[in-house]
Amino acid sequence: MKPFDVIVVGSGLAGLMAAATALDCGQRVALLTYGSGSLPLASGAIDILGAQAPDVAIKSLPAHHPYKKIGLKALDAATKFFCEVTAQADLSYVGRLSAQIPIVTAVGTLKYSCLVPESMDASNLINKKKVYVVELKGLKDFYAAMLVDNLKKHFPDKIFNVAKLDLDFLGGRDITCMDAAQLITGNEQTLADGLKTLNATDEDAIIIPPILGLEGNTSRTEVKSQLRAQIIETTCLPPSPPGIRLQRAFIKYLQKSGVRIFESSKVVRGVVEGKKATGVVVENAVREKVFPARKIILATGGFYSGGITMREFDNPIEPVFDIPVFFPQGEDKWSNPQLFSDKPQGFAMTGIFTDENLRPIDEHGKALFDNVHVVGANLGGSDFIFERSAGGVAIASAYKSATV
Repeated sequence: MKPFDVIVVGSGLAGLMAAATALDCGQRVALLTYGSGSLPLASGAIDILGAQAPDVAIKSLPAHHPYKKIGLKALDAATKFFCEVTAQADLSYVGRLSAQIPIVTAVGTLKYSCLVPESMDASNLINKKKVYVVELKGLKDFYAAMLVDNLKKHFPDKIFNVAKLDLDFLGGRDITCMDAAQLITGNEQTLADGLKTLNATDEDAIIIPPILGLEGNTSRTEVKSQLRAQIIETTCLPPSPPGIRLQRAFIKYLQKSGVRIFESSKVVRGVVEGKKATGVVVENAVREKVFPARKIILATGGFYSGGITMREFDNPIEPVFDIPVFFPQGEDKWSNPQLFSDKPQGFAMTGIFTDENLRPIDEHGKALFDNVHVVGANLGGSDFIFERSAGGVAIASAYKSATV
């Protein structure tokens, strides 16, 4: 097999972004996937750093934080390229590093993110006179009355109405947002006709669960074109249609542009000569196969996806290249007494430390490989969930690793 310029291991957000960036740099790229990635579990919004404006907040982070290795310049470039990729797949995102955009959660709270699907942008909700919250008959885990009660805390001056719709084609059974999004694809007119009965004007907003299809903005565009009011999708429990739309947008971009995607490819180890990795070994049902490459980007997902494992306490392992893994020593530093607290969890800091080119380093700070780069949740030194930076670190580390 002819060596690829870049092999990306992993198909989560970081892996997809790394493959897209390397492709944009004119590289011959292979994406090795094992499983479906984490995007179907995600809201679709990209959190970069909590509720603060990231371009300011990042400056105060400690030196070991992944953002300090990535740099603000690469983060800014990554957000712009991310929006270019999604726009080409008819999935427009809005946002920038200097501000946060509100989105409505499934329970009626407001969540702020830097990059938000256009269908979820609730920035203009404050200017609306009346807000209709739509509850579909048979849709599980979406309670319009509770959503209204919580939204009133944010907008006490608004007029809220719960609108219950019965769309016959949904089947008269309990369904999820995923089911509804699949069924509405091709039946957008029925949904549009139901929403028209609200007689909402351009001074109003209609809040619905995230059911406007599973690919691009086709369903949203068709429904939206027939209504005067703004339509705003909420988040939902997984599987998440907006997360699936984002995943499909990237896969569509990669396939259209010629990236080789090898599914069900479990990478079991790297092939190394000195400080250079020459490829990876993939295990399948029949035999092992070597995929040669000039550069390898490891996006295997950390603890959550098996990119880092730990069968013995205090001994985390990176299974492909046996890279040293940072770990807070001592059981007292492993976790906080309270699971939900105002401090990061020690176990979440576990990961791989890198140099400024995102190459893994040893305990002396020396790069272990010349051409292996680590991205996304594999990176150590930060509690991505606590600080709400997982999406931002994923796209920014992926971008930088593919461009250095």
